[in-house]
Amino acid sequence: MDNADFHAAFQEFITRKGMNATAQRRTIAEVFFRFRGHHTLEEFYQHVQEADPSIGQTTVYRTLKLLCEAGLATEIHFSDGLARYEVASSDNHHDHMICISCGKVIEVFDPRIEKIQRDIARKHNFLLRGHSHNLYGICADCHARKAHDAADINSH
Repeated sequence: MDNADFHAAFQEFITRKGMNATAQRRTIAEVFFRFRGHHTLEEFYQHVQEADPSIGQTTVYRTLKLLCEAGLATEIHFSDGLARYEVASSDNHHDHMICISCGKVIEVFDPRIEKIQRDIARKHNFLLRGHSHNLYGICADCHARKAHDAADINSH
């Protein structure tokens, strides 16, 4: 689905709910569909502010909830307790590796993992409807920084 399809789907959802597609909702949706990745409300709000400083954080939050309700956004919770939002797409499934040091989120996809999950579900006669797979650890940048800092300490 491209951005125009996402916008059309959101417009149709808003209309079906009997709500108005306000200029603020359209701006928020436009920024959201353009601003890919995993972002907290605060991070996303900063980008909306660049597009239209008159839009309040509550309006952004409510519109993100509408995008989730419409199936166009996904709310994700990692171990830090913060909700993050990303564009939902059935043809773009991925799992996540999350750095517990800096919070970096790396999207990963491996068909072998997907096959193993389907096989396990089948083995247990479980009708799989979806999953969330998050791996927690230290990213390469933080690992290198930690090694560099240790080398500096040892050299003194």
